[in-house]
Amino acid sequence: MRHNKAINHLGRKSGHRKALLANMAVSLIMHKRIETTVAKAKALKMYVEPLITKSKEDSTHSRRMVFSYLKNKYAVTELFRNVAPKIADRPGGYTRILKTGFRQGDGSDMALIELVDFNEAALATTVKKEARKTGTRRSRSKKAAEAVAPAAENAAAEAQVEAAPVAEEKKAE
Repeated sequence: MRHNKAINHLGRKSGHRKALLANMAVSLIMHKRIETTVAKAKALKMYVEPLITKSKEDSTHSRRMVFSYLKNKYAVTELFRNVAPKIADRPGGYTRILKTGFRQGDGSDMALIELVDFNEAALATTVKKEARKTGTRRSRSKKAAEAVAPAAENAAAEAQVEAAPVAEEKKAE
């Protein structure tokens, strides 16, 4: 049984696994989206999200802590300058895993892992959802009928107001 075994070892020794995850994290931060296997994407998500959380506070200590994991000063700079301001108000969930199918060679499950706030296509298509109407159909239909009646009266009154100046202009000519 796998009780209390949270880390997926990915079939590698610890040094190889740490190097793999560090390199994948650097690639994710620099390119904002990478394609990998589902298992590696899930392991990378657990690895990179605490680093992104640390980047919210731009201090020397947090930069050094993140650098100790990533080992790439350009990725650390990118993380603190570009990524951190965009995710400053987000309480967590900085990455998204999208399954893309199976790899041609060995049939492995493939996935796309991306930073959530950097997907322009998804951000452009998101539409604010309208608040859900509560109540029964009957109560909504009554409210709709009540709203239509005053609207019709208002339209008739506006038509009379618009017609009055036109009639006065004709008399003046």
